[in-house]
Amino acid sequence: MINKNVFSILCAIVVWVLGVSFYLLSFYLPLLENPELQSNIVLVLAIIPSACFGTYLFYKNRYMKPAALALTFVAVATLLDALITVPVFIIPHGGSYLEFFGDPMFYTILVEFYFIVLYYGTHLTKPLKA
Repeated sequence: MINKNVFSILCAIVVWVLGVSFYLLSFYLPLLENPELQSNIVLVLAIIPSACFGTYLFYKNRYMKPAALALTFVAVATLLDALITVPVFIIPHGGSYLEFFGDPMFYTILVEFYFIVLYYGTHLTKPLKA
């Protein structure tokens, strides 16, 4: 059986894959003149159901304090962005690590991600009142 720490990392990877998928797919539907802005808007909106799905998936089988799970999700997403997103998707299109991690939108999305997992995790773990 997988312990809760490994399972939380696997759930975080699932959320990261969903987020990157929505981010990349948004480039194929040009609705705004600025495709970078459009992809960030899509990611901000798509992270909500993605984070809720990952949180639900985790709490369906395991237990961890919601704040610890939220930090795990954020840390895994940041690590995967540094190892995969930037070198594979950003640098080939003329970007850089500094541009990616220096963008205030990156930190806005991380804060949103943290609080969604924290809020939904707290909701899922709160005892039901009869």
